[in-house]
Amino acid sequence: MTAIGYAISSEEHTPSDLVRNAVLAEAAGFEFALISDHFHPWIDRQGHSPFVWSVIGGIAERTERIRLGTGVTCPTMRIHPAILAQAAATSAAMMPGRFFFGVGTGENLNEHILGEKWPPYDLRSEMLEEAIEVIRLLWKGGEQSHYGEYYIVENARLYTLPDEAPPIVIAAGGPKSAEMAGRLGDGFVGTSAQRELIDAYREAGGTGPRYGQLTVCWGPDEAAARRTAFEIWPTAGVKGELAQELPTPAHFQQAAQMVTEEQIGEAMVCGPDPKRHLEALQEYVDAGYDHVYIHQVGPDQEGFIDFAKREILPAFASATGR
Repeated sequence: MTAIGYAISSEEHTPSDLVRNAVLAEAAGFEFALISDHFHPWIDRQGHSPFVWSVIGGIAERTERIRLGTGVTCPTMRIHPAILAQAAATSAAMMPGRFFFGVGTGENLNEHILGEKWPPYDLRSEMLEEAIEVIRLLWKGGEQSHYGEYYIVENARLYTLPDEAPPIVIAAGGPKSAEMAGRLGDGFVGTSAQRELIDAYREAGGTGPRYGQLTVCWGPDEAAARRTAFEIWPTAGVKGELAQELPTPAHFQQAAQMVTEEQIGEAMVCGPDPKRHLEALQEYVDAGYDHVYIHQVGPDQEGFIDFAKREILPAFASATGR
């Protein structure tokens, strides 16, 4: 069975609107949500990037059922993993059984801001492995110390802990990260319907949930929705490793100048046709995802959530026997 979730896009909305959107998504019947954790938006036009842990506190107090995870946090450079261990533990304590911690190797866009050199992938993956070790150590409770290659923790104790430690799900855009997710994680997060990544995750021992992000732009008029997607999320057409390597929103805007509106229309479903949205969801199911969460580009989150409530969630549940 595949669960359908909602992407809370921190780059596009104010903190209060993010909380409101989570409430609306829960009321509509979405089973879970992931919230992006950035210091910068991808491009200036998106316009926002609030501190995710404050927003999570608001969502925790305004919702009762929906499960929530970070999609995803980089626990290696911008914030020390010991501090993120405390932040995630507090969030899990506020949302018993409803919070999971998504982590990844990050992007230069967000992580270079304190003046540290942006490391190559192999080094970032080593840092992530040690960061996960630190986080899980502190979640054990009691006074803990850690003297590692990248991180030092001395006499640290988390006094506020949930009854059960939250799952750690690991993002992967390539086979090496998918292997790490299978070896170390409690689940997998991906942003494309690539079967080979799910296979690599499973071959490395992964048995937890597989979360896939599907980006769309719903709207009553297909051409208008495509224009909105092109204006706000042109980076959907940026290929390769640029998403990890470019340092500023201005650089992403420059890269996006090579992307056309037609290419964005090919990269994501735009418009009101529920059949096309359902077919895109099915691609993720066929690739091996058992959780798919939908990122609606643009300001009309309420319209999309209502559309999903009427046309997507019931039809998908009927098609999959949920």
